[in-house]
Amino acid sequence: MYPIDFFWRAAQRWPDRIAIETPNEFISYRVLAERVRAVAAGLMHCDPTPQSRVGICASNSAEHIVALLAVLACGKVWVPLNPKSTSTEIRRITDTIEASILLIEENYEALVTEERAQRIFIGTTGAGKTSVDDLIRTHIDAGTPKFSLDENATQAIKFTGGTTGIPKGVMQPYRAWMANIVNQIHAWSFDENDRYVMAAPITHGTSTYVLPILAQGGCHIIMDGVGASAVRDAFKYRGGTVCFMPPTLVYMLMGLEGVSRADFPQLKRLIYGGAPMPPEKIREVRKFFGPVLGTTYGQTEAPQILTVMRPEDFQDEANWAAVGQRTWYSDVAIMAPDGTLLPPGEVGEVVARGPLVMTGYWAMPEKTAETLVDGWLHTGDRGLFDERGYLYLRDRLKDMVITGGFNVYPIEVENALSQHPAVHESTVFGIPDDKWGESVNAAVQLRPGQKVSEAELTAFVRQLLGPVQTPKSIHFVNDLPRSPVGKVLKNTVRDMALAGQL
Repeated sequence: MYPIDFFWRAAQRWPDRIAIETPNEFISYRVLAERVRAVAAGLMHCDPTPQSRVGICASNSAEHIVALLAVLACGKVWVPLNPKSTSTEIRRITDTIEASILLIEENYEALVTEERAQRIFIGTTGAGKTSVDDLIRTHIDAGTPKFSLDENATQAIKFTGGTTGIPKGVMQPYRAWMANIVNQIHAWSFDENDRYVMAAPITHGTSTYVLPILAQGGCHIIMDGVGASAVRDAFKYRGGTVCFMPPTLVYMLMGLEGVSRADFPQLKRLIYGGAPMPPEKIREVRKFFGPVLGTTYGQTEAPQILTVMRPEDFQDEANWAAVGQRTWYSDVAIMAPDGTLLPPGEVGEVVARGPLVMTGYWAMPEKTAETLVDGWLHTGDRGLFDERGYLYLRDRLKDMVITGGFNVYPIEVENALSQHPAVHESTVFGIPDDKWGESVNAAVQLRPGQKVSEAELTAFVRQLLGPVQTPKSIHFVNDLPRSPVGKVLKNTVRDMALAGQL
């Protein structure tokens, strides 16, 4: 059995139920299955090679879901391409994976500069361009694709930033997707009455909810627009019951003018992830929305749900600093530097093993060997378990900032800043932020005699890396604090920023 089989079985069981609701269309399971089969046949016609890589660069839409399911349905490897990224970063990814097919929303055609792969467009297209609709019309009578692959074969390659500036392609195998689907259904009790509001991008955390909802006969709601108002409207007028989003979006929902709990009449589960939520914010959210808050802990290397905090877990305030208990098929432990597993109450690195864990990084055997050791995934997070099995995170070993649910690696921002002729050296760090969880900050030491404004540097980085990795604040210093051997003391700079001394 493969992950896509959950969908095929649901389409057979509930053919007339609505699988996807857009602002303009209600798509039944029967119709969705027809479209998925047709696009899968079209992809196989373009490239019959099993396990070839297919990149998708698109915003949330019904066609995006069809394209994703079609890639899964024909034994190919899905590679999400973030449309909010830069053309340089997307090119690095497409060069790395050697994609044979690229599915691109026409709005983002300029972002994807790879010329060797076959292009298929999502949405309306101009003359001479092959579209998803073309594949559906041509192959509408296609049967269900058949393939035979091992459980360790790759289902998806998701890229996460690397400290070397080279993107790391996390190879998520079939077994990891199967474990995620089962864990999500078990954790949240999804059923045929659930209506999932697609607030976060399919290219990120939302992808881990696509099949669990469909497996149970639920419906995905494509929003009419983007932002907090569109999310509120999907709940208020279209009966949304569940959603996954970063904490910053939760706060934005509560901050909408005139908003109240009555605007979310069917809400049963509000799942946040990608960044921590401070206890005082948890109190505010629960007071506003009621006992519906939940969260998970995972990472791209062990997608989404190594541990889970259900709404009932949040009833006890003592649990608010935790990220939950272990999920099915997940062995999560705390390890000392010498490899010893530590007992409850002792702090060490969070490690994990089991079906949910990746097989490694694409074409990076040395990095894989550093991260997967004796079967254990080294997460780079430090934490502890209490006697009840709740995991509490303390800090990160890895030099990373989580802002608005996105991972930002300071070295990449520092490398971008260093390309400006006025910059001598910089250090990039995160500081707590009520809106973003953490905000990206930079301290910059200029070259002698050089001048540049904060606005100019911000625009420079934004052009190179995009908005997510652009510092919210840039602090200019005469000399960066250093160790006796000349290394910049990032923690000292961060402490100075927190104290308002920069």
